[in-house]
Amino acid sequence: MLPPRQQRRLMTCTVVAAAFGLASTQSFAAQADTGPRPWQARHQAAVGRQHIKAVHGGDAMSAFTAEGDEDGADEAENSAEATAQFTEARTAPGVVAPGAYGAAWQQLQSMRHTSGGWDHVTKKAYDSDDGRYRDVNSNSSGGSGKVTGRITGIAADDQGYVYAGGANGGVFRSTTGGGHWKPIADKLPSLSTGTLALDGGNRLWYATGESNTGATSFVGTGVYVLKDPRRGQFRPGDRVGGAELESTVVHALRFAGTKVWAATSTGVWSHSTTTLSGPWKHEFVPNPEYLPGGSKANDPSAPYKNIANDIAVDPKDPEKVLLAVGWRGGDTYNGLYARQDDGSWKPASGLGDLPTNSDDVGNMTFAAAADGSRLYAVDQSPAQMATNPDSGLKGVYVSKNGSPFGPWTQIADYTKLKASGSALQDDGYQPGIQSWYNQFLQVDPADADHVYLGLEEVFETRNGGSTWTTPGPYWNFSFPCWSIDPAKQTGDCSPTTHSDQHAVAIGSYKGKSWTYVGNDGGIYRRPLKGAVDSGGHAKDWQSLNDGTIDTLQYYSVGVGKDLAYGGVSVTGGLQDNGQSILRGRDKVMGSDFGGDGGDTITDPADGCNIAEEYVYLDIWVTQNCGVNDGSWTTDPAKATEYEVAPPDKDLGGAGARFIAPIAADAKDSGTWVAGGRHVWVNTKGYAIRSGKEWTNAYDLGEGHVATAVASSGGAVYVGWCGPCNNQGFTRGIAVGNVGGTSRTESGGGTGWHQLNLPVDATIPNRYISGFDIDPADAQHVYVAVNGFSRKWTEGPGAGVGHVFESKNGGADWTDVSANLPDVPANTVKLLPNGGLALGTDLATFYRPAGATQWQVLGHDLPSTAVMQLRLGPDGKLYAATHGRGIWSFDVRRLKGRKD
Repeated sequence: MLPPRQQRRLMTCTVVAAAFGLASTQSFAAQADTGPRPWQARHQAAVGRQHIKAVHGGDAMSAFTAEGDEDGADEAENSAEATAQFTEARTAPGVVAPGAYGAAWQQLQSMRHTSGGWDHVTKKAYDSDDGRYRDVNSNSSGGSGKVTGRITGIAADDQGYVYAGGANGGVFRSTTGGGHWKPIADKLPSLSTGTLALDGGNRLWYATGESNTGATSFVGTGVYVLKDPRRGQFRPGDRVGGAELESTVVHALRFAGTKVWAATSTGVWSHSTTTLSGPWKHEFVPNPEYLPGGSKANDPSAPYKNIANDIAVDPKDPEKVLLAVGWRGGDTYNGLYARQDDGSWKPASGLGDLPTNSDDVGNMTFAAAADGSRLYAVDQSPAQMATNPDSGLKGVYVSKNGSPFGPWTQIADYTKLKASGSALQDDGYQPGIQSWYNQFLQVDPADADHVYLGLEEVFETRNGGSTWTTPGPYWNFSFPCWSIDPAKQTGDCSPTTHSDQHAVAIGSYKGKSWTYVGNDGGIYRRPLKGAVDSGGHAKDWQSLNDGTIDTLQYYSVGVGKDLAYGGVSVTGGLQDNGQSILRGRDKVMGSDFGGDGGDTITDPADGCNIAEEYVYLDIWVTQNCGVNDGSWTTDPAKATEYEVAPPDKDLGGAGARFIAPIAADAKDSGTWVAGGRHVWVNTKGYAIRSGKEWTNAYDLGEGHVATAVASSGGAVYVGWCGPCNNQGFTRGIAVGNVGGTSRTESGGGTGWHQLNLPVDATIPNRYISGFDIDPADAQHVYVAVNGFSRKWTEGPGAGVGHVFESKNGGADWTDVSANLPDVPANTVKLLPNGGLALGTDLATFYRPAGATQWQVLGHDLPSTAVMQLRLGPDGKLYAATHGRGIWSFDVRRLKGRKD
């Protein structure tokens, strides 16, 4: 039987759209009452489970079978849920106006820094197949090898220079055809990558704002051009045009003549490539009234009303242009639009097999042959996504004369791709199920019939689409060649790429041509026309994730003493890359839990005692760092990872947030608090072995789910929301103790209670994202509040401020935000010296003891989102960033000076 991570492996798409992110209840609006949902079917990895059962015998697997079949949660549905959670945190209770992040970044530049520098903890290779960690809940041995975080843009030239852009990690450069990377965009205000492209003059264009449809990404601050990308670094002054593309997502850049076209979340724009100053021209916007400043700008659906996905230009006439426009969930404006002689745009039709109707045009990508002889397209259909539980892919198409206006011929659908060697054979999860999220197309510059296609997997055709292979299958688990024991795998189980494809490029180094692909696990390459085995799977993928490129997207971090090797063990939960672990003497990180890693608890006294959340409070525990050689597959008693999820896990989103909060008591590492709809308490620490061992301490109420928890000496604070989106957003704070009795100033009472927080209370009506309790006085507590203040947020009770302090158990609160930039705050930590640290979407800030003003904490930490701050037993503060790995700062060196 496959580990539960492989049965229910989810992908989450992070975060934040200041202008492009409302609650994504609309994400699947088109699916309402239309038939079976994908998440009602078993996950595709059940095939692999059945294979292992056949190999190792049904009796040996029976201990895990019921657990393995308990749900068939699907990636696509849960991707939308994850999107909703992180978007809601930053936008509720209303719509956020453009420019919010830019204003915060500008203020950040003028702030004072403390002395001291941050150390990059995870600047090491991360081996997702590390043979040390093959316990029941690991994905190790799947074939992805060394990984990093999501790569959403790639460009490569013919001299071995390769450029890779992280989802929220900025741009990295290699001078050796891949590997030995160096960051070149860290001085920009946005590290969110939409796309990368080299123009005819070998200038590197960097479009910021991650190119995923539907509020799944950080917005950007525009498009930048690096004139000498082989040596230079991006600077803010390299921006093309003005502020027109701030707070947008850029899906594609296309060059034609002396013009560059940009498909964005606010329509289609163009700019001169010869004169980079001057504003961008707004070429086409289908629903201008929904843009900022328009009459319907405050409509909840506004961010989804002007999405452009790609642009195709006729190679014979650059005035003939076709636009692919539309929201992936379906809208009346979806379709293909053709430019008219007078410069206007009209819906196109009659192009052959390529859909043009609004029901079938969703996320679409074009790719042209270098000689203009072919134009290819891949299309996701909103109608099919709503009605077909197996796939949202409408098809892959070719225009054999290279014209955007065809005629187009279909050359693949999901059933054809499924039969090409795909690992995705299960009902409910087949090729293209996430075509709204996973798409790339690339034509071999020397062969117009040779095409690479990226969906969840990498596909290839060498004959213009007549036949296809799957050189990059999702993973190897479902293939007969696979075994958890490497010695028992056959030679056909070659390394593959990580799943979920986003970017592609072709380049050469020392006369050899390479295909580069970017996905949720980083960047990989293979020879342009590489070798495949009998199943059509590549034999020659190479991971380029050598540790010098760190775009890992952490939700959490845990630190404990490494009793075996000395030093500390550092672990953390990651978007689509499981749980990483770095032991005291490790040269390479390993992965002891698979799938998505959420929140984390680590025993400070023993870093091998780890509890990690999958999603929806699905908590697992290990007391040996997850070390296992896979022998549990034949003897279940040898498993050392245990599912200990409290009952709210079974309620999904109604019972807990996608990434739900868990915490150990600050004074008792054996007492844990977990927050779903209920507040759950575990007093057995890491010896817990069953979800039945949790105690229900408090019911937050129907429709309410926890967003943050903290406990110290048995005193507990819980932040919650419900509804959590901007349609009636409500937040609150409950207080009590682990024994189930309320904590009042007199110490009396018989039950928990809710603090009185009306909409216009001191604490804004925004998302409660973190607490920290003074270890000397549980009545003294700090709270971090997400989102933007009322200057940017158009919603009831948005208020001002991001950090609040109470000295009487929450009865009264004081805003201590002072000079902080107005930027979402994610985590707060009271330091041993009495100072206060705050992690935000742009930086970590520090307020010395007794001071009122904030400073930037230290130097060298990239400007990416800090999701969690934790103190380690080594006296260092650890920051889990969502885009640039884990960093540490020795807070013992901080001076205690005041303002």
